[in-house]
Amino acid sequence: MAILKLEWLDKDAFAPFGDVIETGERPWFPINGGTTRRYHDLARVQVEGEDGHAGISMARGDAFHFPLRIAMLERHTLGSQAWIPCNGTPFIAVVAPDGAGDRPDEATIRAFYVAPEQGVNYRQGTWHHPLMSLGRQGDFIVIDRIGTAPNCDEYVLHEVRTIDGSFRDEGI
Repeated sequence: MAILKLEWLDKDAFAPFGDVIETGERPWFPINGGTTRRYHDLARVQVEGEDGHAGISMARGDAFHFPLRIAMLERHTLGSQAWIPCNGTPFIAVVAPDGAGDRPDEATIRAFYVAPEQGVNYRQGTWHHPLMSLGRQGDFIVIDRIGTAPNCDEYVLHEVRTIDGSFRDEGI
């Protein structure tokens, strides 16, 4: 069983897979008479297909604890999918680029620790693991494609991976 080391989530490292949704040091401008800071256009919603539209949903994810077992990945070919925590719950984002054929490149699977003040937007077609709220049940805003056309491919990995909670840079 292969071990995946966690990486700290930042926009450069995650760029091949999608967008990091966070305020941090991002530019903003005032709205609502100056009482609100708007961090504008942090992620791009992608929607394809005649029957599809962008939708906002909420999800409640069960708590996961280390070690985490990664045996499959999924992707959404008709649209992006954003996960934004509402109750300060960190989560793990496991991603992989496309490989040969209709499957992920298993040799380059990566695992990111998504801090409570961050979210992710998986780019259309990005292979990723389903939601794993870390340590406690998490409430999330989900922004993705709503429609009747099939939009979720699943792939069972040839080798199960384990995330033991250690970081690649050991800087935790």
